[in-house]
Amino acid sequence: MSMNDSTRFVSRLTRDTLALILAGGRGSRLKQLTDWRAKPAVPFGGKFRIIDFPLSNCINSGIRRVGILTQYKAHSLMLHVQRGWGFMRGELGEFVELLPASQRTEQGWYTGTADAVYQNIDILRNHGPEYVLILAGDHIYKMDYGDMLAEHVAQGADMTIGCIEVPVEEAKAYGVMSVDENRRIVAFDEKPDSPNPLPGRDDVALASMGIYIFNAAFLYEQLIKDADNLGSTHDFGHDIIPELIQKYKVVAFPYKDVQGNDPGYWRDVGTIDAFWSANQELIGVTPELNLYDDNWPIWTHQAQQPPAKFVFDDDDRRGMAVDSMVSGGCIISGSTVRNSVLFSNVEVHSFSIVEDCVVLPDVSIGRNCRLKKVVLDKGCEVPEGTIIGEDLEVDAERFHVSPNGVVLVTPEMLGQNYRYVR
Repeated sequence: MSMNDSTRFVSRLTRDTLALILAGGRGSRLKQLTDWRAKPAVPFGGKFRIIDFPLSNCINSGIRRVGILTQYKAHSLMLHVQRGWGFMRGELGEFVELLPASQRTEQGWYTGTADAVYQNIDILRNHGPEYVLILAGDHIYKMDYGDMLAEHVAQGADMTIGCIEVPVEEAKAYGVMSVDENRRIVAFDEKPDSPNPLPGRDDVALASMGIYIFNAAFLYEQLIKDADNLGSTHDFGHDIIPELIQKYKVVAFPYKDVQGNDPGYWRDVGTIDAFWSANQELIGVTPELNLYDDNWPIWTHQAQQPPAKFVFDDDDRRGMAVDSMVSGGCIISGSTVRNSVLFSNVEVHSFSIVEDCVVLPDVSIGRNCRLKKVVLDKGCEVPEGTIIGEDLEVDAERFHVSPNGVVLVTPEMLGQNYRYVR
């Protein structure tokens, strides 16, 4: 088969696929960063939100029928999708649909990942896909789902699960699987206390990425069966997958990113430390996640903002940023920014030092401030003379301090009224 034939084969599969992004979770390990927004709506990388990554993967893979299942404090998420993802052409059968919990069944709220899909089963049937791709909405990565779809069909699988090797000590947070020589899954444990490492290794385990491909008719059958099971928690990891591997062909697909790296870049930014670290990685000269890749762009809502501006060039008052990412609308006025990510519309006033920080949109930092290793939530107005990050015991009295010493600051912690859609 030629490369062109292969490409057409994959494109037919992607056209016959409907993607569902599970975006209803709070992400409580992100502490106050998710007090007013769901985890997939958390800003990331200077101008994006987390959900932009699975959405962009779908579009770049040729999957242009996408449903987003929302639940917890979804207003900012829905607003972002409406503003940034309205370019799909409905007359061509393309769409990004928002599917909030809407009492389509007697359960009301989504009670688990499988129940969230089950409650929309009539919508899925109406769209008539051959395959359903189910994705977590809260991970940062770049992946061509067409490769996984082609492997799913070639294997004759009933279900395929995207997987990645993770350190054993981190595997407790994931579904952990064991596979045979043909990559058929023979055991699956959701968030085990003692994860089984890979054969011949004691340092890594094979973890589920929360990426599932089902033959559509098979998925409907299993969802109905699970919904009738009163003892089920209606979750893919806890209930459906362990049941399926006993009777059906469920295979693992090893993750490769779009550059072909195995394993590729994949981050679960589920804690304050992980969120800070993943943003900091982007500042490097050649970061693993390439945001400047024209071949696999990350799409998002593009606000109309002026270029970033740096003003004053006196010895004691120089507006400058070093080893940093600075987004549109920012003004760095007579202050120094180092090793930091500044999202849109951030103002840093004179004589301040911002170092190792992640500053979300619409933040104002007053004069004579010193901030080190701080995550500032959207809309913070940091008073003049504020010092954060130099004495963590003092900081912990007002703010949240992570195990690795990252200080999270929100407007509420500064005694300010919430006035932004987060």
